[in-house]
Amino acid sequence: MEIVKVYVDVTAEFSKEGVLTPKSFIWKDGSVYEIQRVKDMRRAASMKAGGVGIRYTCVVDGRESYLFYEDNNLWFVEGKTGA
Repeated sequence: MEIVKVYVDVTAEFSKEGVLTPKSFIWKDGSVYEIQRVKDMRRAASMKAGGVGIRYTCVVDGRESYLFYEDNNLWFVEGKTGA
């Protein structure tokens, strides 16, 4: 299976300092996933799916995953084709 960008809707908040923090995202099947914690935030490329932006290392359902915020103001996660 190929790794691709899966664009998702994200609920996020801006702090008064201007920091953007994702809180949850909606998967393509409509499931809502709460982000328990953001462990890291840095500018980085998705080595698996391509693309670059702000990479958030998030804890979702107790597992670490990446959520990317691209320069075009879209959010994506790395997903497998057919998933």
